[in-house]
Amino acid sequence: MADVIPFRKPSAKEKHKGKTLCRHGHHKWQVDVAKQFDVKQGKLVTRYVCTRCGEAKVKAH
Repeated sequence: MADVIPFRKPSAKEKHKGKTLCRHGHHKWQVDVAKQFDVKQGKLVTRYVCTRCGEAKVKAH
């Protein structure tokens, strides 16, 4: 049997799920281990990425 795909427009609630918290400054930060060294500063840094919206912030040590 084939998979049935719904052909309906997503509601506003479904479209913006998880983004309202980030819009009000409540991000869900997670450490990004791919970039740990900043070439311009010449220091080790910790890069955080929000799992909901993808915004990034950097904290120097």
